[in-house]
Amino acid sequence: MRFGELVAVDQASFEIPSGRICALLGPNGAGKSTLMKMLTGLLSPLSGEAFVAGLDVHRMPLEVRRVVGILPESLGLFDMLTVEEHLRLCGPIYGLSPAETRVRADQLLEALGLEHGRQTPAGQCSHGMRKKTALALALLHNPRVLFLDEPFEGIDPVTAQTIGELLLMTAKHGVTIFLTPHILSIVDRLADWIIVLRNGHIVWQGPASELKGSLEDLYFDLVEPVRVADLPWLGPSQS
Repeated sequence: MRFGELVAVDQASFEIPSGRICALLGPNGAGKSTLMKMLTGLLSPLSGEAFVAGLDVHRMPLEVRRVVGILPESLGLFDMLTVEEHLRLCGPIYGLSPAETRVRADQLLEALGLEHGRQTPAGQCSHGMRKKTALALALLHNPRVLFLDEPFEGIDPVTAQTIGELLLMTAKHGVTIFLTPHILSIVDRLADWIIVLRNGHIVWQGPASELKGSLEDLYFDLVEPVRVADLPWLGPSQS
């Protein structure tokens, strides 16, 4: 994918086994969001192919959207709708009956700790509640593949733990999860497949079990070193 003279993603070839949690790592501007948008059909690549759950993303976009769940960075919620209304309205779009939608919505709200905020308009929800609502929408129709753009960004530790546990359980049911986190400690706990992207190129990929050393060491070696700078003017002024 190219934007003018900028090559955002270049020859990124990979295959993620079913039922894995894959973390796409890289610094800001590495091409992670662009790659995510190409895999979900929001951007068409200038060359190459993409298949999700065996379906050609660009030739079969509607079929792909029926079998994937997406948590976008923007969350995509309507401020005037309550948490529960989002789920009730979304179910029939995927062909769920009102009764099945209600059952699944109740289960998701309980699993994500949203049952007491179900009648709260999204515009009045905390960031954590909004993120959990968007995740519930992504899971409601039982997707085969789940795409999560920055699922742990800007949320408290309890919300992060709740989402993490739900993702682990979801993967155990055979759902493939593709996420772009920045917090390496969360990746260590959740991901069993790693892809590292730098300047649009994949510089490392494979099972987390094949890592030699720590994930932190791999990231800093392949992506960018830690910058340490002394600012001598900081601190109490001396007279």
